[in-house]
Amino acid sequence: MADMAATNEAIKRCRLAPGVNLSLIRTGKFKTGYFSAFFLRELNEAEAAQNALITSVLLRGSRTLPDMKAIAAREGELYGAKINPVIRQLGEVQAFGLTVSFADDRFLPGGERLLEEVIAFAGELLLDPATRGGLLNSDYVASEKANLCDRINSLVNNKGAYAQERMKRHMFKNEKYSVYLLGSAESAERITAQGLTRHYKRVLAESRLELFYCGSAEEERISAAVRKAFRTLPHGTERPDVATELITECGEPKYVSETMSVTQGNLALGFRLGEVMRDKLPDYAALAVFNAIYGGSINSKLFLNVRERLSLCYDVHSGIDRQKGVMTVSAGIDFSKYGQALETILDMLELCRKGDISDEELNTAKKVILTDLKSASDSAVYLDAFWLRQTVSGLDYGPEVFAALVEEVTKEKVVRVARSVRLDTVYFLKGEEAGV
Repeated sequence: MADMAATNEAIKRCRLAPGVNLSLIRTGKFKTGYFSAFFLRELNEAEAAQNALITSVLLRGSRTLPDMKAIAAREGELYGAKINPVIRQLGEVQAFGLTVSFADDRFLPGGERLLEEVIAFAGELLLDPATRGGLLNSDYVASEKANLCDRINSLVNNKGAYAQERMKRHMFKNEKYSVYLLGSAESAERITAQGLTRHYKRVLAESRLELFYCGSAEEERISAAVRKAFRTLPHGTERPDVATELITECGEPKYVSETMSVTQGNLALGFRLGEVMRDKLPDYAALAVFNAIYGGSINSKLFLNVRERLSLCYDVHSGIDRQKGVMTVSAGIDFSKYGQALETILDMLELCRKGDISDEELNTAKKVILTDLKSASDSAVYLDAFWLRQTVSGLDYGPEVFAALVEEVTKEKVVRVARSVRLDTVYFLKGEEAGV
């Protein structure tokens, strides 16, 4: 294990049981410790809402801490430890669980040791829930189900995000990627305490579990605390790896428009990343630099031209999901500017394909990524998300190595990425009075 003075690059992976892994970063950089536990499941329509609901229900109460008041009191006893339910999407993988931040032992009075108690607290909430008649508390299920339905239904209030989800529904019609991270309101409404309890037991017995710790404690101490806190986790069952289907080819672009009572149009484009994703180890650094040049920053071609120079949109940005091999573009536009905005967005991609990229653009894009990496690496929350994505991708290098790879990206590598990008779907959310 690296010395505590080392950077956050030093990570150790421990296999606690088949399909149960612990990742540790030992560092004295932070005043707080950080621990997370994520179950990994295939993203699919049948269980997405149940997975999104489980942790919220579990964090309503445990056997010895039966309600939120008792949980809050326990957090206070643990020097203000804060535990939260979290759900993330990694390609076609749904990761759901909890995170907890807490005071590092080095800053506690009288040499007090907090770590073991915090991890035991997290383990109890996940594995020993409050029940009634052997079922998850029906009142908690009903309450959190209502909250989940509200979250799902509120997506329509964010028209940009809503347009992106609608685009995904059309582009990935026969793929798991089309499923919304929180599931559908219809499937959420059908959840019962009995059904969620059955599913919860399957999750405990069958799901891959990824645990993460960042702080100053020694490896042996962390491992012992985690093994004790999660000792009741079912053993002896298969916990299969979860993966994302990678489709690099697409046919002629699909054009879809839908009408809603809106005053601003929302344009959502979906692209397949193509041949660069068929490499044995895709050049993720080149993908990141290309995205920053094309539309992933305020210095990008999309932002400076589509928004600033031509005033064709209110906002515009691109993003890449490397797990799925997909790039998306989102733009808020006037209805009348649909054709010109779409043409210019694609023109900017064509400039990248032709190598119309200045040294200044290349260097600025790298600086944006490196600055983000540096500032984000100062956050245990970011490191948790970074390493979860790395482990799901089967990668073992950290932010510092990724930063070095970014610095090595050439214009030729960026052009190769741009030339492999293929437009798959164009979705336009327009108002009832729009003439397009």
